[in-house]
Amino acid sequence: SLLSSYGWYILLAAVAIYLLIQKVSQSLAARPSSRPGAADAAVEPDMVVRRQEALAAARLRMQEELNAQAERYKEKQRQLEEEKRRQKIAMWESMQEGKSYKGNLKLNQQEVESGASTSSAVPKSKPNKKPLRGGGYNPLSGEGGGTCSWRPG
Repeated sequence: SLLSSYGWYILLAAVAIYLLIQKVSQSLAARPSSRPGAADAAVEPDMVVRRQEALAAARLRMQEELNAQAERYKEKQRQLEEEKRRQKIAMWESMQEGKSYKGNLKLNQQEVESGASTSSAVPKSKPNKKPLRGGGYNPLSGEGGGTCSWRPG
């Protein structure tokens, strides 16, 4: 009666145990020998030295590349600071002459950009857009807004 009641459960448990045993035996077979001297004997000392030298050379190359990138970044920052300083001097001089320093600054920037980039010499013109509402629209007055004309009491 035990086999008729729990037969399928027993069969499934037996299959699961069999698969578990197979998995454990495969993992034990794939594992290298557990003796501590076996791994050291397989590696030659010359190979270890060559690997360490190659690693040191790669680190040195990467450090030199990083130093070069840092130098390029510092030079770029120096150029940006110099440009800002020139703009401030030009702004100060135009203020001393009584001119509009902001307009002069924009003209100088446009000259620099046009000198640097000759491929885009023609500026794009803005299309004429009509306003969304008429000029006489004032939401606080209650006029010109549409059909609703609510006024406070």
